[in-house]
Amino acid sequence: MTVPFGTSFTIVQRRLLLFSAHLILAAFSNWLAFLLRFDEDIPAQQWDLFASLLPLLLTLRGLSFYPFRLYDGLWRYTGLWDVRDLALSIALSTAAFAAVVRLGARLTAYPSSVFMIDALLLLCLLTGLRVAPRLSREAGGIGTGLKRVLIIGAGDAGAMIVREMRNNPSYGYRPIGFIDDEPRKAGHRIHGVKVWGGRDSLSHVITQTGPDAVLVAMPSAPLGTIRSIVKVLEPFHLPIQTLPNLRDLLQCRVEIDQIRDLSIEDLLERAPVDLDPEPLRRLIQGERILITGAGGSIGSELCRQVAKLSPASLICLDRAENGLFTVVNELIAGGHGFVIPRIGDVTEVGQMNRLFAEYRPTLVFHAAAHKHVPLMEGNPCEAVLNNVGGTRVVTEAAHRHEVDRFILISTDKAVNPVSGMGASKGVAELLVQRLARTSRTVFATVRFGNVLGSNGSVVPLFLGQIKAGGPVTITDPNMRRYFMLMTEAVHLVLQAARLARGGELFVLEMGEQISVLEMARNLIRLSGLVPDKDIPLTYLGCRPGEKLTEELVAGHETVEATSVSKVLCIRPDPARDLAQLSGLVARLEESAAEGNVSQVLALLGVILPTYCPAGTSLIHEGGGETDGLLSDDPGQSPAGIATVAGVAPTVPHRRE
Repeated sequence: MTVPFGTSFTIVQRRLLLFSAHLILAAFSNWLAFLLRFDEDIPAQQWDLFASLLPLLLTLRGLSFYPFRLYDGLWRYTGLWDVRDLALSIALSTAAFAAVVRLGARLTAYPSSVFMIDALLLLCLLTGLRVAPRLSREAGGIGTGLKRVLIIGAGDAGAMIVREMRNNPSYGYRPIGFIDDEPRKAGHRIHGVKVWGGRDSLSHVITQTGPDAVLVAMPSAPLGTIRSIVKVLEPFHLPIQTLPNLRDLLQCRVEIDQIRDLSIEDLLERAPVDLDPEPLRRLIQGERILITGAGGSIGSELCRQVAKLSPASLICLDRAENGLFTVVNELIAGGHGFVIPRIGDVTEVGQMNRLFAEYRPTLVFHAAAHKHVPLMEGNPCEAVLNNVGGTRVVTEAAHRHEVDRFILISTDKAVNPVSGMGASKGVAELLVQRLARTSRTVFATVRFGNVLGSNGSVVPLFLGQIKAGGPVTITDPNMRRYFMLMTEAVHLVLQAARLARGGELFVLEMGEQISVLEMARNLIRLSGLVPDKDIPLTYLGCRPGEKLTEELVAGHETVEATSVSKVLCIRPDPARDLAQLSGLVARLEESAAEGNVSQVLALLGVILPTYCPAGTSLIHEGGGETDGLLSDDPGQSPAGIATVAGVAPTVPHRRE
């Protein structure tokens, strides 16, 4: 690369200036060494020695400065390595000078102590020359306009971030102290910043120092640490910030511009599951992929992840144009020219058959579904038409056109369902299991809990309520849910496609369920506000179709480990009778198309013995031709659900 003449000349000038400054300080330190050695009364003979040997000393100093490039460094980044180079250069030149003097005729005349005094003085002067501009800049950056930050964690990450703050006041941060649980650090200073004590003193330190924000810089902190910090900070109006992917940082390589606000993902009750993406590339690369519901939150993220794995084509199907338009434009702008957007309805048989015939997908991810529980509870027929009918149509099209693999995306609400949405997804799971027994296509299902940030998650609702000033509405203080990250959900879907052999149901090991109330409180705290003071919380009671806790695995299901850590497999029960499922589903869809809610609920109960609508009292009305179908206890009608004969029974539907 050619350097412009003006720029090159400026660099040369700077180097000559710095080199000259180094030599001037070398001469000054040698004179000062004589002055100190003789208590400011230098004999005439020693003056002669100083004057006659100074050119030799400066020559040796200059020769030692050159290999260490002491005039090339950017002094704003002066550190221990620069001081080491200074010390080595001075030691080398001092040793060479002493050797020449001792070998000369003036062996006894030159004072030995001057060698050491001169070297130490020069080291101090040259170090000061480098440090002074940095200290001046950092001191000048300390002003009222900077955000005062209390840093939790006085380890490598904390030290590095403080050094960045010191070096770059323009970022707007001023570190005012550390909090660290290691007793031996208390009372000491790191880069001039005091370590106040452990987390037990956090409240006292905040009161005393008055920070504007708290920064968590603890890469190796246990999972509960951040949650405990958030709880301690509850009475204070302080935003909590952190560094991205603290658990994944290698050797604490952090920079100041990586600071971000703490997010709800940092407060998961477990470590996020990181699944290896490499085997997925072999699954996706060069394949024709169809994703239904591509404009939704899960579907769109699935499109993004699949696009990164280089498929031959990616057919993005949705009946809502706005979401589809957004994700397709994003993918095309990212250089993924293989994306094929299609507007379509998964419940339309002819449309799906034409789509499969034209694009011949080899792998299908069926994410299209109605999933808002309270909304579907008021519209159970629509839940059936879309979730059951759509799954039936797409699975049959996949079977007919010999797709290699088909993955249904289901939900934990399908386990022991109390909602119409959950029951409809439970029936969809059975449709996939039934077809897996006879089809050459590998059919499998993925079941997971609430996905943070998805359209159906409670988190966006809470954030909107907080932004509006409250109140935050909680259905029940005892409600708990499984939560997972969007990336976890999508990786689980992709891993399921790789592991599937036919009929399996895959779930992620989710740890313990999280209190929805505690999540709401944490979201308020993360906004720098205080629950029940700045933002009130109100309790509405469980909405239609909601349970206090969800389940990922039913009592009769058996869970097995897989070759992928944290991914579990539920094997289908081969003895379960699914022979009459097709007829029942046909009648279910017909009843839904007619808007016959009572018949729909009754048929859902027949197909799913564990289905019991929340807040509903259903009366058994005697035997019929389908009595006990699909029940774990043959001969008994599903508990609490009316059996279905040739006509729709009366199903009293009473809200508690």
